[in-house]
Amino acid sequence: MSAESVVAGLARAGLTVAVAESLTGGALTSHLVAVPGASAVVRGGVVAYATELKATLLGVDPDHLAERGPVDAEVARQMADGVRARLGATIGVATTGVAGPARQSGQPVGTIFIAVTTAERASVRPLRLVGGRGALRGATVHAATALLRGFALS
Repeated sequence: MSAESVVAGLARAGLTVAVAESLTGGALTSHLVAVPGASAVVRGGVVAYATELKATLLGVDPDHLAERGPVDAEVARQMADGVRARLGATIGVATTGVAGPARQSGQPVGTIFIAVTTAERASVRPLRLVGGRGALRGATVHAATALLRGFALS
């Protein structure tokens, strides 16, 4: 999915985006800011790789994290809401999941959740992918870009 079309769509719509990343470790933000002019729409990104940072930096409910673990649809939604609020963007996008080499919090490698939120709506996309770490992270960046594009163009 083209980061250029996402950035252009956000700019046309007068929208901004903030990114919360765990699984992708900054790759999604990097993908977006590689586009010339991205500074007009990308507010910033937070890489919350450690579970406790999802609560302290992004406002994810610590009880939910303790009960369900960091690889969860609701965690992804709360990460997107939290980064959107904390960075003052109109859209928040978040990635969380397991890239391997082993299971995490009972979830198998390839279990991924992507969330995109605004003040009015939210979309969480679960993914079950196969491949190595790089392939899983790359596929997640592209899937998140596609989901974000849907929000930018609607």
